[in-house]
Amino acid sequence: MPWRRMLQPLAWPLYQVHSRLFRGVTLGVRGLVLNEAGEVLLVEHTYMRGWYLPGGGVERGETTETAVIRELQEEAGVKVIGRPRLVGVHANHRVFRGDHVLVYRVDNWEPCTASQQGEIRAVGWFAVDKLPHDISPGSGRRIAEALGGAEASPHW
Repeated sequence: MPWRRMLQPLAWPLYQVHSRLFRGVTLGVRGLVLNEAGEVLLVEHTYMRGWYLPGGGVERGETTETAVIRELQEEAGVKVIGRPRLVGVHANHRVFRGDHVLVYRVDNWEPCTASQQGEIRAVGWFAVDKLPHDISPGSGRRIAEALGGAEASPHW
């Protein structure tokens, strides 16, 4: 939705102020999902430019595993089979001091209906050596670390 992309630059600073006042630490999760061809799953949001590993915030009372399983189903129509495997914990202090993102790898899954309506513009599968030019830098680094042998960074 074009209006979300126009509003996001205005709403983001307000969200940041709210988070700084009412949250000391924020926690997010991202899923690194691979298909049988070895392609990685990425999503394009309606309110931000570029492609991202699917994921989102951990809700109150939720484990990080539960959060990544929920986010993958909501955003991308991926039903995780078994437990996702934690592959990285990263400080995202550039975006918000106190923010951390956990990355989980998912190899066993099956398709399901995505329940999130309006937040995701597109879902795509990409070969690791042919990622979209507008992939978010953090998502690109996590893929390179997990699948390309790059040295892991503690920072998003």
